[in-house]
Amino acid sequence: MHPTRKAAVTAAALLVMATAGCDSGTGATASRGGSSKPGCPTVLDRAERAVKKAEGVNAPWKGPTTGPRAAHDKTIVYIAQTLTNPGVAGVGQGVQEAAGIVGWHARTLNGQGTPAGQRAAFKQAVGLKPDGIVISGFDPATAAESVKKARKAGIPLIGWHAAPAPGPSADAQLFTNITSRVEDVAKISADWIIARSRGRAGVVLFTDATVPFAKHKSDLLKKELATCSDVKLLSYTNMPIPQVNARSIGEVRSLLSRFGRKWTYSAAINDLYFQHAAPALRAAGKDGAGAPFNIGAGDGDPSAFQRVNGKQFQAATVPEPLSEQGWQIVDEFNRAFAGARDSGYVAPVHIATATNSGGALSWDSEGYRQAYRKIWGR
Repeated sequence: MHPTRKAAVTAAALLVMATAGCDSGTGATASRGGSSKPGCPTVLDRAERAVKKAEGVNAPWKGPTTGPRAAHDKTIVYIAQTLTNPGVAGVGQGVQEAAGIVGWHARTLNGQGTPAGQRAAFKQAVGLKPDGIVISGFDPATAAESVKKARKAGIPLIGWHAAPAPGPSADAQLFTNITSRVEDVAKISADWIIARSRGRAGVVLFTDATVPFAKHKSDLLKKELATCSDVKLLSYTNMPIPQVNARSIGEVRSLLSRFGRKWTYSAAINDLYFQHAAPALRAAGKDGAGAPFNIGAGDGDPSAFQRVNGKQFQAATVPEPLSEQGWQIVDEFNRAFAGARDSGYVAPVHIATATNSGGALSWDSEGYRQAYRKIWGR
């Protein structure tokens, strides 16, 4: 059991059940002037059941329990899309931690959030002649020449959010790509809005159309929202992640001016959007615990949990188990070095709220460190 959640499990589970109806009523009131009649009864019933399951507190380890013993004296390079992306940075920290356990050297290179920066970092990574390279948060096609050189040199490549789906990718030439199933994340994020608003919401959706993975996620989220006829998509706003800091305040002011009280819910492909939207919402006199109710469809970094737990302009996050996925990257490399297949593991989808987080600042499956250490003989 995760130490920060253990004490809160029973209470949180009871609160989730007890307050589900209350939360939904609050969302409906904010959304459509207090109407108690659901906007899409059949869709709402399905969404409420899915959300209840995803808000479950316990997540026992269901990943690999067998595999090759840890290889000796390996070097891996972690290329970050940008270290200002908390999800990318969090996975990088997990890689560093796990590499230390197996006695490997891990180096992080910052792609600076631009294609030119990512190409430069990848070129540097190949020049270091490592045993493995991680492509974190950006499309491998951005650095196609370096990908080709790495593969020619026999360097296995592992992605994190580098391809649309988890698992090996022939197109991107990845041994495996580590991510939650984007379909599951998008669907549960939309379901949370449908359930909490009782099918009556005015939604702003933020995306980064420069990253295929992110755009695919937001397109799926948009599609799921459309299954409820009284959920209205007010705006589909493209803000590339490296520009969020500079553009958020202006964009939020514009959205408030255009939609006013019609804007009752928001979803974003990354929690980072709400970190920078919060000052504009606060300046406009909005209540941090009120509308618009915001959900991040990834990545569940500590700052997102702080906003969720403190009810400060973010009501929920669909977190990736960032540290756990960093450990999985090291395990997948170890399999590649041993000539084995990838593990095939994909983390389950989860929703974290102030009610069920128990005050934690992250979410991971229970016991993943112990499981991987046992596999590695460490």
